[in-house]
Amino acid sequence: MSKRIERILLFVLDFFTINLAYVVYYLLRVRSGWITYPIEPEFFMPMLVIYAYWVLLFAFFGLHRSWYAQSRLDELVTFFRTTAAGVLVLFFLIFIDDVSTSPQSGTRVLIVAYWLLLFGFVSMGRLIIRAVQKQLLQAGIGSRNTLIVGWSAKARELCDMVLKYPALGYKVVGFVEAGKAKGAKRQRRLEYRTIPLVGSSDHLSSLIEKHSVREVLVGLDSYEHDKLIYIINECTGYEVGLKMMADLYDIVSGQARISSIYGAPLIEVMPEIMKPWEESLKRIADVVVSMLILVVGLPFWLTVAAIIRLSSPGPVLYKQERVGKNGKNFKMFKFRSMYTDAEKKSGPVWASKRDPRVTSVGKIIRSLHIDEVPQFINVLRGDMSLVGPRPERAFFVEKLAAELPLYKRRLKVRPGITGWAQVKHKYDESIEDVKVKLKYDLFYIENMSWRMDLKILFNTFYVMLMGKGHT
Repeated sequence: MSKRIERILLFVLDFFTINLAYVVYYLLRVRSGWITYPIEPEFFMPMLVIYAYWVLLFAFFGLHRSWYAQSRLDELVTFFRTTAAGVLVLFFLIFIDDVSTSPQSGTRVLIVAYWLLLFGFVSMGRLIIRAVQKQLLQAGIGSRNTLIVGWSAKARELCDMVLKYPALGYKVVGFVEAGKAKGAKRQRRLEYRTIPLVGSSDHLSSLIEKHSVREVLVGLDSYEHDKLIYIINECTGYEVGLKMMADLYDIVSGQARISSIYGAPLIEVMPEIMKPWEESLKRIADVVVSMLILVVGLPFWLTVAAIIRLSSPGPVLYKQERVGKNGKNFKMFKFRSMYTDAEKKSGPVWASKRDPRVTSVGKIIRSLHIDEVPQFINVLRGDMSLVGPRPERAFFVEKLAAELPLYKRRLKVRPGITGWAQVKHKYDESIEDVKVKLKYDLFYIENMSWRMDLKILFNTFYVMLMGKGHT
């Protein structure tokens, strides 16, 4: 089933199972006669509040994301930890009054009972969904189009494993030969188990688009390992999963995570580095900080807008198409700091120090980084984050990706208003600057964390206070 349908089913089942746990708990606590109440507690309002609480907590810890081809045990362990933490919070926020006024009433035992009821009902609902998903996948419904890179005994072994376990959800649409295709081979159709050889890895990105591929599995022989970095680069920028045989782990050590499903060890390359709760916290911080800056500073931003409008002809905001997460384009906003149609004659070029295209007002707002403020609108819209690699134009992305291996790895995360490369290096003025900043961006992607984001934000604030902006 699609991610959208899966999420809808999860929300529906969670609604019934969370509330069912509360109903049973209410009956035990209020109607069983174990505890006497002068006035019977309310039923519906607390139930709705508790339901909303769990929905937010589940989302925060990533329990509403797709668990496609993941271990059911891993999901249950995550759910167990989440409910344990959530019930502990409820114990102190809601039930502490009962414990303090009637410590012998059995309320402590009932809290544990509520936890067991919640865990039992909700986990049962989740297992039912996973069982249904497994049956659908085994019937070939909801499988993801998959390419196998390699045309050797190892690639065929990988194909046999995938076909043996249809519940993995891989629908192999073709093999991709590592390296350039040989003309002699193309004169006749090659296939294995009716699965054709559809092309070569030098056209991998176009094959991903052509066949609507969602998964790429790599089965290379030892003498083909040098092609692995190129394959990773071709997949970067597309919303596809990339997995490979376990004996390639030494090449991508530090960039991969090994998982074993149905006894088949596969390496997931470039998995999500941040934990679900960190991703949620990062997004919450994005929204809260952006709202505060835009709302609290609104009178000042309106003044800046008026000064820009009066100082030179043209719009106040400058909109430019940039490449975002997974290669999706978006319109990035900035306060206009250059003359209108500044690139009409030159074409796309990087900004330089003392750029003649910059207006007199633009020099001031660029040095104070005020021109970046409208990008908080992009953050609210979800196009950007507070911290991440700076978004680049498609023209430069394609140009730089052709010259710099792994440049498109920057597209695996949301671009940011500021980033590790911005606080460690100056603006891009040459290809050498880009090479240096790429190292910082890749370091950030490999080490993303809430703590590192805070460090970057504090460093950015220091740069702004010191007036080290680009003029």
